[in-house]
Amino acid sequence: MPDTELARLRIGDILDRQVERNGDRDCVAYPAQDVRFTYKQFRDRVDVVARGLMALGVRKAEHVAIMAPNIPEWSLVQFATARIGAVLVPLNTQYRARELEAALRNSETTTLFLAPSADAPDPFATLREVLPDLDEAPVGHARFEKLPRLGRLISIGKRRHPSMLRFDDLFDLAIQSHPQDYARRGEALDSFDVILLLFTSGTTDTPKGVMLTHRNCVVTAWNMAERLEVTQDERICAPVPFYHCMSSIGASLAGALRGACVVPVETFNPRTVLETIQAERCTLLSAMPYMLAAMLDEPNLGSYDRSSLRKGVTGATPVPVPLAKLATEQLGIPALTIGYGLTEATAAITRSAPSDPPEKRLGTVGRALANVQLKVVDATGAPVASGIAGELCCRGLGLMKGYFRDPEGTAEAIDPEGWLHTKDLATIDADGYVNIVGRLRDMVVRSGEKIYPREVEIFLALHPKIAEVHVIGVPLRGIGEDVCACVVLKGEATLDDAEVREYCKGHLQDSKIPTLVMVLRSFPLSAGGKILKRELRKMAIERFGRQADAAETTA
Repeated sequence: MPDTELARLRIGDILDRQVERNGDRDCVAYPAQDVRFTYKQFRDRVDVVARGLMALGVRKAEHVAIMAPNIPEWSLVQFATARIGAVLVPLNTQYRARELEAALRNSETTTLFLAPSADAPDPFATLREVLPDLDEAPVGHARFEKLPRLGRLISIGKRRHPSMLRFDDLFDLAIQSHPQDYARRGEALDSFDVILLLFTSGTTDTPKGVMLTHRNCVVTAWNMAERLEVTQDERICAPVPFYHCMSSIGASLAGALRGACVVPVETFNPRTVLETIQAERCTLLSAMPYMLAAMLDEPNLGSYDRSSLRKGVTGATPVPVPLAKLATEQLGIPALTIGYGLTEATAAITRSAPSDPPEKRLGTVGRALANVQLKVVDATGAPVASGIAGELCCRGLGLMKGYFRDPEGTAEAIDPEGWLHTKDLATIDADGYVNIVGRLRDMVVRSGEKIYPREVEIFLALHPKIAEVHVIGVPLRGIGEDVCACVVLKGEATLDDAEVREYCKGHLQDSKIPTLVMVLRSFPLSAGGKILKRELRKMAIERFGRQADAAETTA
């Protein structure tokens, strides 16, 4: 598709195009719910939901939030809001009351969809913690002092909740929306309109609302699919939650652009994913690293037919090379690829390709996608030579419109020349392949020497007793920081500092060898499932008695 045509395309246009070309082909399949839609059936259902929202009074640019697992209604709401120019606000199903309240207030949400999730707290109970007077609110016209913008609440499921409409009520409401009004609404949309408000994970800062446009989403999704060589015959298994852009953009939207069938998994369970791949003959798996690891640990892995799998993509968190190799060999994904991205750049800026040599496909995060420019800079902002580590910067058509109601934060993230500063440390080799070596703020400084945790993590991940490892710096007066390996061990294994040092000796530079080892049962995670290194640092300071060192004032 020509770049000029792609840049003008709106999300709603995608369905119309596919109905013309592939109307009778599978669009989405939810085997657990026994729900399947062809492209025509899906587009028609989306139109009904969109008209129902219009009848409710949802206007262009209003913010519509959804807190639900990967169920059919999520997909319908994603495209329905886009068809009428409303802004979708995906909410993490793991949000507790404090996080939910902050997200609803900061996003200025007017309409909220809620559905229970098997692996998350009851969202209705969580909302009642935020709004104790919830059940007394009038249906469809709620007013809450704590959240003055929120007025419409819609539950998904068979149960009817006080003060809430049911999702199915939208089908009755749609009759009240005139077809001509609906058509005019769609015609008035522009590809530069904001269509998605995604919150950053908040691993190092307070979560920010990232504003993404039709253009951001469509161009990035198309280029992701291009790099992965997605065809209309693809059946994409998608267990990553839709509130994550890796799934809502990288699987759902990318699949629709190519006329493929997306097969979402409601909530992640390794057996369910394997059963889905087998039953639906999935050809492509999109999964986070921890999902691949859990599938590899499934005792009955060999009993599932995975012969249909041809390729896969992983990313969102660092991918250990040994894990990628095991997923290729033991899960049976011949062409597993790795990508890198961030919410501010619409999910992805790099990805390896199925045709890349294995050492590049599994040992890097690939090359820049089409329409993406990359550079690596030093502390002064000057570009560095090939192979030298520095901060990764990017710009292109996928760059966010900005942070919602935060011009200062936007100006801090994107410099005057349009470069987004990722705060990730990376190298780019002579062929353009990118390696992520750590976070700018995670860098350990030991006796004046800068140490990139990622290098140490990659090596320690090979240790036979270690299931997962993250490296941090722990304050030490006069030295700067000690290198601390935080590890979760396999089974009943035990591991001490001396054993780790002996394992590293001769393989890592002495200054990079961990002097501290902190064994944990699990790692602290953000609501988005990312490791909270700041929490690990706090735990290590307490564990090793470094409170005075941490409190010491420095220049």
